[in-house]
Amino acid sequence: MSISLYNTMSRSLEEFKPISKEEVGMYTCGPTVYNYAHIGNLRTYLFEDLLKRTLLHAGYSVKHVMNITDVGHLSGDGDEGEDKIEKMAHKVHKTVWEVADFYTKAFFKDSEALHIIRPEVVCKATDHISDMIALIKRLEASGHTYVNGGNVYFSIDSIPDYGKLARLDLSSLRTAVRDDVTDDSNKKNSKDFVLWFTNSKFGDQAMMWDSPWGRGFPGWHIECSAMSMRYLGEEFDIHCGGIDAIPVHHTNEIAQSEAATGKKWVNYWIHGEFLLDNSGKMSKSKGEFLTLALLIDKGYDPMDYRYFCLGGHYRSQLKFSFESLDTAHTARSNVFDRVIALKREGAKEIPLESEAAKAYAAAFDEHINNDLNTPRALADLWGVLKDDTLLCDEKYTLVLYFDDLFGLGLKDLTVPKEHVVDNPEALALLEQRTQAKKEKNWSLADSIRQQLDALGFLVKDTASGPTLEKKM
Repeated sequence: MSISLYNTMSRSLEEFKPISKEEVGMYTCGPTVYNYAHIGNLRTYLFEDLLKRTLLHAGYSVKHVMNITDVGHLSGDGDEGEDKIEKMAHKVHKTVWEVADFYTKAFFKDSEALHIIRPEVVCKATDHISDMIALIKRLEASGHTYVNGGNVYFSIDSIPDYGKLARLDLSSLRTAVRDDVTDDSNKKNSKDFVLWFTNSKFGDQAMMWDSPWGRGFPGWHIECSAMSMRYLGEEFDIHCGGIDAIPVHHTNEIAQSEAATGKKWVNYWIHGEFLLDNSGKMSKSKGEFLTLALLIDKGYDPMDYRYFCLGGHYRSQLKFSFESLDTAHTARSNVFDRVIALKREGAKEIPLESEAAKAYAAAFDEHINNDLNTPRALADLWGVLKDDTLLCDEKYTLVLYFDDLFGLGLKDLTVPKEHVVDNPEALALLEQRTQAKKEKNWSLADSIRQQLDALGFLVKDTASGPTLEKKM
């Protein structure tokens, strides 16, 4: 079955067709490691993890590359303000290297807790300065740059289609050269952006490197272009991020990358929507923000938040509240309880043979392959768990099939030791009784209960299915 994804570039659903049959190239914008990731940031990484799992589920091999921005991202999305990591280092009296290392580790701790699959390539900006300089030199040689005030700028007027991802009005941008308000008087056009800063602008930074244009540091946008092309080539399949990256960061990435290569850079641009709180978009700039650690401190399981995010489509804004997280917690706990009940019955993975089971698997694939429709896919999960016509093994097999995408860790759930029954005869009788009840053969079901009682086991019929307990 084919996968359909919403391509921001075309503003439409498109059938996914990879460049190579052997491997999908996927780049995702990683964290700027100057503070903890807030749960709005983590929603983006969860949607990207779902996309990767969907591609793997469909049989593709995926080379996932993610950057770590440990230099160059200023406090504004453009070229204004302080370096975010420098700013935090001054605040906490640490070196910039210590700050970056600490928050990189914190990010991956959150990722692991949320069952986010680690990218095949994690590349730090500070390890790839030479790649960035080489790309800037390439742009310079082809006439797309200028130097002013010691900094190297990309000229948007040097390309015919700047802003196509965000659908900016290029004609109005070209007329707004000197009249636009900008904090950088060195720019010929206010939308031009810095490829390389020297100390002429920011003085003595802690992170600086030698370059043909002077000792300095790279602009934010050049990092992703240089590193993605280093590991995925000059053309690759998918680039992801949050929608806030569309108008500036991703727009500038496209401009410099395609100016350098003279060809299309990325085939599918996939963006996730905002997580909202009571004051609007969740943001670190507001000062107070929610972290995964805070949710855990309040007694929530990381899977509560993952389940919460699965309940909303990645392209729809999702409103966070603790009431909604409580609802997700209850639903997630019920799923876990039902899966544990299946394990108590000795459920195992089997080939799906019944038409009903195959229909559930097909419906799930259709929904998840239709632009990652997780709300519908969760409904499929609940349909399976509540369907008494399915065999215990069929339910368990389908649940694990679905969880390859959901990432809730259902296969790893364990039955509490006091409930473990390892008597093969008793488990076989329980399965026969369950089947008898499905067939409404009440007399047989009652007879099997009596046999189990004689063996020393009590049968308890619960909302999540029958269980066995040893009599005291």
